[in-house]
Amino acid sequence: MAEVNGHRVANESLLDDEKSMLANDPGGMLRATASAGAQVRESAALAAEADLSLLADEGRPRAVVVAGIGTAGLTGNILATVAGHRCPVPIIGHRSAGIPGWVGAADVVFAVSASGRSPEALAAAEAAVRRGARLVAIGNPDTELQAMAERARSPFIPVPRRAPARASLWGLAVPVLLAARAIGLVKVNEADLAETATRLDADAERCRPGADSFVNPAKSLALGLAGSIPIVWGSSPLATVAARRFADTLAANARYPVMAGALGEAGRGRVGLLDGVFGGLAEFSRDIFADPDDEEGDAGTRLRLVLLRDGGLNPEEDADEPVAVEERRADAVQTLAERRGVRCDVLTAEGGSAVERLASLTAVPDFASLYLALAHGLDPMAVPAISEMKELSNPMPEGIQ
Repeated sequence: MAEVNGHRVANESLLDDEKSMLANDPGGMLRATASAGAQVRESAALAAEADLSLLADEGRPRAVVVAGIGTAGLTGNILATVAGHRCPVPIIGHRSAGIPGWVGAADVVFAVSASGRSPEALAAAEAAVRRGARLVAIGNPDTELQAMAERARSPFIPVPRRAPARASLWGLAVPVLLAARAIGLVKVNEADLAETATRLDADAERCRPGADSFVNPAKSLALGLAGSIPIVWGSSPLATVAARRFADTLAANARYPVMAGALGEAGRGRVGLLDGVFGGLAEFSRDIFADPDDEEGDAGTRLRLVLLRDGGLNPEEDADEPVAVEERRADAVQTLAERRGVRCDVLTAEGGSAVERLASLTAVPDFASLYLALAHGLDPMAVPAISEMKELSNPMPEGIQ
């Protein structure tokens, strides 16, 4: 088994030493995450250079399938959320090899892969071409994915890989949105992207490593989550995408077990966690005279609720009632958590467009996952279990050493 480094208890002082933090981040995940605004600008420019006219010329498809895994797969959720429930075409995210059996010549398949080599994206691209569906390939240039797109005379949008996929969300998401715009599914304009990039730049500045914990929202969030079992709930479809993104980064970067989902689902049963052994039971049995830094005198690991709220309307939608329901539900959950002594962090979306609001809910959590890893002495990029799993699931053929 690979050696597991780091320490179980988070050390706040590690986040006050910028040089030490950067030394513990040799892969540059902090720097890559801070490039989110630049990713928006670069990928928008690269998408503009790609020939997407064929997509527009052939008109609206019957359905759109976004095929990818991990962060690439999340771009399908982003597209569906930005398009909104009034979108006239179903948008299906597909996170396994191949594509659904019903896909044919009337459909469009987006094959997305940060590396340009993921088996899921390659299998989807191959199946799309074989069945006569329109193909859009998005990923690292000079790879097999680009070669497949060129052989099929299909659009390819290059996304140069400079960091792991989980630090390249916006580099992958923007081309997906712009390709969907070419076939009339979303109304994302250049101003929306410019404002999104500006917001991501501003959040990167607020969350910079040199900013002290009391003024750095990402460090504050990370320290609040330290030693807890995080539950991340989104108050709307857009906020739920951000919640699932936060769960992914907390798991991959900080190695924390997380539950994430929609508040609507939580109200059907999962909100009961607030009454459970890591929620209200733990808080009510806590010794109020115990040293809070003494784990033996404490009730142990507890829940920490992160609530992502989105009171804005998707420009494609025109009904206020769903927003009112979502806001009342979010208020209720905050009240329930307060009554049980379960600590709750709230992040509220800002911005005019759906894309900018999503960015406002992902930027600080992305940095928080990195700071939580660094507080535990973990390198957020190097995840031994991921490498081991790849080795075990893809063994070398016999005779090759």
